[in-house]
Amino acid sequence: MSNPIVDVHNLRKTYGQKVAVADVSFAVAPGEIFGILGPNGSGKTTAVECIAGLRDADGGHIRVLGVDPQSDPERIREHVGVQFQEAGLHDKITVHEALALFAAFYETPADVDELLSVLDLRDKRTAQVRSLSGGQKQRVSIALALVGNPKVAILDELTTGLDPQARRTTWEVVRRVRHEGATVLLVTHFMEEAERLCDRLIILDRGQILAEGSPQELINSVGGAKSLDDVFVAITTKPATVSTTTGG
Repeated sequence: MSNPIVDVHNLRKTYGQKVAVADVSFAVAPGEIFGILGPNGSGKTTAVECIAGLRDADGGHIRVLGVDPQSDPERIREHVGVQFQEAGLHDKITVHEALALFAAFYETPADVDELLSVLDLRDKRTAQVRSLSGGQKQRVSIALALVGNPKVAILDELTTGLDPQARRTTWEVVRRVRHEGATVLLVTHFMEEAERLCDRLIILDRGQILAEGSPQELINSVGGAKSLDDVFVAITTKPATVSTTTGG
């Protein structure tokens, strides 16, 4: 891949004797929705925290927008937005106050009111965070990740805990983010979510990449598979029988 916006080679992270990420390599093209798919505890969040410069890697090489986030994380802060599983906002802060606070950290932030409209939060502008539903809190987390007008948006388990309708509404938000020009790294353990949203993805388990490609390529690589759920079962129970295709 020429000029990837995110380039990861042999990323490794350990915690004592536990290997969280083991020699993971992948590249993300500008404008992609790229998925990091795997069960809880597979190393997904650790990997993206290293990519964002929020956690020290033990080995490998990472470039985001041509910058090493491990040695110079401040150079990418302005251009990378991260949506955490927990935003950590004070219960009594209002939605607009939270966004305005985060916007102040950037030289050229997004228009807060426009962002509220895009994420269907305008009527919650003056609502305190404690009064929001789960889906609304998730959209606030996405707004906080996007308020700096990032070139790369890292969205980590953004639909966990949402009901099916709220999950699908949030998927439309992700598509809109890409439409606005951002490259998206989508971390998820929901197979359907990855299948519906991702241009390409890796399947991660126990810190290792088991497969990489577009959703359809991965489904086609497993005889009889109709979904990524089938692919995951096949590659975790009978890895020797699976031939995967790398897209891109």
